[in-house]
Amino acid sequence: MLHLNKVHHIAIISSDYQRSLHFYTHVLGMRVLAEHYREERLSYKTDLALGDDYVIELFSFPSPPSRLTHPEAAGLRHLAFEVDSIAETVHELEALGISHEEVRTDEYTGKRFLFFQDPDGLPIELYER
Repeated sequence: MLHLNKVHHIAIISSDYQRSLHFYTHVLGMRVLAEHYREERLSYKTDLALGDDYVIELFSFPSPPSRLTHPEAAGLRHLAFEVDSIAETVHELEALGISHEEVRTDEYTGKRFLFFQDPDGLPIELYER
C-alpha cells in the first residue's frame, strides 16, 4: 500500500483561459500562486490556492476537445469544496448571477450540498461543513 499524505492538486484544462481564471479567482476566491506562459506549447499553467493550500493547476491549450458526457464520464466527476453555510452560499451564487442546482441533503450525513458549473461545464459541488 502507498502512504499518501494528501491530494496535492487537481489539474483542469480550460477552453477559455481568461474566463476560467476569472471564475476560479473572482467567483471561487482562489489566489494565484504562479502563472507561467509556455511559448512552446502556446499554453498557460497557473497554480491556484485556496487559503494556504495549493489546490488547482489551471491549464490552457489550443483547441482542447470538449467533455463528452456530464458528469458520468470516466475520469474526474466533480470538484467539491466545503462551505460554512449552504444558505449563505446560495445567496452569494445568486448575487454573482451563477445558476445552480437545487440544494440536496446527503442521505448518509444529513449535510446539505449543491452543484453548479465552471465556465467549461465542470461540475462543482459545495458541501456544508
